[in-house]
Amino acid sequence: MNSTSHPKGLYLLFFTEMWERFSYYGMRAIFTLFMIKALLFDKVYASEIYGSYIGLVYLTPLIGGYVADRYWGNRKSILAGGILMAAGHFCMFLSASNYDDLSVAQPLLFLGLGLLIFGNGFFKPNISTMVGQLYPEGDKRVDAAFTIFYMGINLGAFFAPLVCGGFGDTGNPADFKWGFLAAGIGMIISIASFELLKNRYLVTPGGDGIGLPPQKKAANNNHIAASQPQWPQALLWVCISILLFCGFYFLTGSGIIGSGIFTVSIAGPAAIITDKTLTPIEKQRIAVIYILAFFVIFFWAAFEQAGASLTFFAAEQTDRRFSGFEIPASFFQSINAVLIVVLAPLFAMLWTFLGQRNIEPSSPAKHALGLMFLSTGYLVIAFGVKDLDPTVKVSMMWLFSLYLLHTIGELCLSPIGLAMVVKLAPAKFASLLMGVWFLSLAAASKLAGILSALYPDPASGVTSAFLGFEINSLYEFFMIFVILSGVASLILFTLAKTLQKMMHQEP
Repeated sequence: MNSTSHPKGLYLLFFTEMWERFSYYGMRAIFTLFMIKALLFDKVYASEIYGSYIGLVYLTPLIGGYVADRYWGNRKSILAGGILMAAGHFCMFLSASNYDDLSVAQPLLFLGLGLLIFGNGFFKPNISTMVGQLYPEGDKRVDAAFTIFYMGINLGAFFAPLVCGGFGDTGNPADFKWGFLAAGIGMIISIASFELLKNRYLVTPGGDGIGLPPQKKAANNNHIAASQPQWPQALLWVCISILLFCGFYFLTGSGIIGSGIFTVSIAGPAAIITDKTLTPIEKQRIAVIYILAFFVIFFWAAFEQAGASLTFFAAEQTDRRFSGFEIPASFFQSINAVLIVVLAPLFAMLWTFLGQRNIEPSSPAKHALGLMFLSTGYLVIAFGVKDLDPTVKVSMMWLFSLYLLHTIGELCLSPIGLAMVVKLAPAKFASLLMGVWFLSLAAASKLAGILSALYPDPASGVTSAFLGFEINSLYEFFMIFVILSGVASLILFTLAKTLQKMMHQEP
C-alpha cells in the first residue's frame, strides 16, 4: 500500500456510516411532519418532542462510549446500536401504520424514539473511533481519512430526505409509514454490511483486528482504581446534580428530559475541571473547550431548526412549485448536506492557503465566524418574510439562501471544534472531553425544541412570548436567532485573542 492510499476498512466504515446517517436523517426529515399532519399534534408539542429526541441522541454516546471502552469494544457496541436503531425505525413504521388510532400510535412512537436514542448512543461514538484505529500512530493520512468519512455522513444525509420524504411526505398521512420503513431498511443495510465484512477489512496495518473487547490486564487495575472518584467526591456531585435538576425543573419549566440534559451538561464538565490531578495549564486549555462549547450551544440551537420550525416554514410559507411539480417540504433538508459535499474541499483549500501566509484565523475566531454566518442566514430570511401576508408564500430562494449561509457557518465551526478538542484535551480525559463537546449539542438540541415551539401560527392567531417579548410574526420569530447568534458572535470575536493565548500555553 502506498503512502496516499487508504485501507479498505475505511470504505467499509464509510458505507456503514452513510446508511446509518441515511436512516437518521430520513427519519428526521419526516418526523415533525408526521406528528402534526398524521397524529395531529400541535406544533408546540411536536417541537418539544423533537427537541427532547435530538437532545437525548447527543447525550447517550457517553453511555455507549463508556460501555465500549470498558466491556464490549467497538464492534459489539456498533452491532447492538444498529439492532436497536433498526427496531426503533420499525416501531415508527408501526406507529405510522396506526396513525388514526392514537392509543396505539403514540406508545409505538415513544418506544421507537427510545430505541433510536439508545441505539445511536452505542453506534455513533464507536464507528468514528474505528476510523483512527485503521492507521498507525502519527500517520499523515488520518486527516484525509476523516474527510472521506465525513463525506459519507453527508452523502447519506443528502439522499435520505429525498428517498424517505419522497415515499412518506406525499400529502397523504397514510404514506408516512413508507418513509419510516425506508429508514429502517437503510439501517439494516448498514449493520448487515458491517457484520459481513468487518473481520476481513477492519484490521490494523499489521493484520490484527480492531474494535475488539478490551483486554483485562492486571497491571492496569491499580491505575483504573486510582482514577475512579472517591465516594465523598462522588456523593458531592450527586447532591449538586440533584439541586441543579430541581432548579431547572421547577424554575425554568424545562421538564424532566430538559432538566436532565441541562443538569448533566453543567455537572459533568464541572466535575472534570475540578479534578485535583490537572495542572493549571491543563485547566486553562479545558476552560477554552468549555467556553467554546457554551457558544456552540447558540449555533446548534439555531441550526437544528432545520428539522422543526424551518420544516414548518417550508411546508406552509414556501412556494415549492417547480416545473409543474410541488417539491415536498422534507426535501429541503438535503440542501445543507449537498452544500457540505461541494464546499468542504474549498474550505480545506482556503484554510491551507491562509495558513501558508500566516493569516489563518484562530479556532475561536472561526467559531465566531460560524455564528456570524448563521446570524446572517436568519437575517436574510427575516427580511424575506417582513410584513408578509400569512396567505402569501415566499420563493424557495429565501430558504436556499439561509441554508447556504448556515452551511458556510457549519464549515467554519463544526470540524474546527472537533479538531480543537483533540488538540487541547489532556490524554487522560480525551474521551470525556469529547463527550462534553457532544453535551453542548445535547443542550442545544433541547433548546432548539423550546425555541421552535415559539413558531407563530398565523392561521390560528396563536402567539407566544420570548423573554417578555411577544412573537406575533415570522419576522419576529426569525429575529430571535439573528440576535442570539449575532450577539454570541460579537462576544466571541472579542474573546478570541485571549482564548488563543490560553490555547497556545506550553506545559
